[in-house]
Amino acid sequence: MTEQMKAKKRAVLAGGLVLGIGAAVTLAAWTDSEFAEGLFTAGSFNLEGSDDGVAYAEHETADGALQLTFSDLFDNLTPGDTTYAAYWLRLDSATTTDGTLTPAGAVATDVTGANAAATSYTITEVESGDCEAGTATGPVIASGATLNDQSGATSLDLVSNGGGTDGTAIPLCFEVTAGEEGEFEQGGETSVTWQFDAESE
Repeated sequence: MTEQMKAKKRAVLAGGLVLGIGAAVTLAAWTDSEFAEGLFTAGSFNLEGSDDGVAYAEHETADGALQLTFSDLFDNLTPGDTTYAAYWLRLDSATTTDGTLTPAGAVATDVTGANAAATSYTITEVESGDCEAGTATGPVIASGATLNDQSGATSLDLVSNGGGTDGTAIPLCFEVTAGEEGEFEQGGETSVTWQFDAESE
C-alpha cells in the first residue's frame, strides 16, 4: 500500500471516529417529574359552661355571663354568712384538642353600698359537683379577699375526648362569704363576674 493510500485510510478512520463522537452527543435525554400536595384543616377549640352539669352553652362576654344559682342565703346575707354555687366547665363536642383552664379574675360592681370590698370568695375543684357547706372540699384554684381580688390562680387540664364527644367536665364550687359586722353593710347589693380562660395545647 502506497503512502498516499495509507494517508487516505487514516483520514477516513479519523473521520469515522469524529462522526461517531458527534452522534453520541446528540442523543436526546429522558426526563420525568413527580409532584406532592398537602391539604391542611384547622381543628376546633371551644369552652362552654353550665350551672347544673347537664345543660351547657357558650357565654363569651361579661354581658352574657351565666347567672349562677347560689344557695338560699344569697339574697339575705348577714355578717359571716357563706353562700354556695356550683359551676361546670368543659370543651364542647366539636373540640379536637386538649387545653388548659385558668381562672382569670373577678370584677365586682356595687349597685348599692360598698360590700364588694367586704365580701370574700373561694373557688374549689370538687368531686361530682358537690357544692354546699361541708361537702365543698378539694383543691382551691382561686380565691379573693374581696370580690375584686384574686390570688392563687391554678390552671386545670381540659380534656377534649376528641371531636364528636363532649369534653370531660370540670366541676367547681364558688363559696362567697360576707364580711364581719361593721364591714358588711345592711341592704348592700353587689354584682360580680368571674372570668375563666382556656388555651389549647
